[in-house]
Amino acid sequence: MEITHVTIKDLPTILRIERLGFTAEEAGTETQYRDRIEKLVDTFLVAKIDNQVVGFVVGPATKQPYVEDWMYEDTPTNLASGGHQIIFTIAIDPKYRGHSIGSKLLDAVEKDAIKHQRETISLTSLDRNIPFYLKNGFENKGVADSDHADETWYNLVKRLS
Repeated sequence: MEITHVTIKDLPTILRIERLGFTAEEAGTETQYRDRIEKLVDTFLVAKIDNQVVGFVVGPATKQPYVEDWMYEDTPTNLASGGHQIIFTIAIDPKYRGHSIGSKLLDAVEKDAIKHQRETISLTSLDRNIPFYLKNGFENKGVADSDHADETWYNLVKRLS
């Protein structure tokens, strides 16, 4: 498996994986993903097996410590250094789940975040996915101030040294 930065050629597969992993209300749109590829190429990673995208992780580096709903509609530009690494989405093709790809993507995000002197990595999660993030060193900070897709989301944070 290889982890690389996203390219526009990866978009169709990213959209397919997104739709397989999220409800229509939760999922990002093609327009949103085009914007994310353009603005967040430095913090948009894809996992590939045999040159095929099997998973991805994306989010901006911001001054805000938590994901805020407005960010999904108006993608922030990455800070050059410092701040907080936000994760909008981590998604794995269902055929490749259970092979530690998600954990490896989180490790790659963490290495990059440390290199760029970020304070934390932060994301929101539905209750059912919290055990995965706890296993990967995140702390549950409680219910997020979010009404995204009209669901209950939790803030998960990993402090960086």
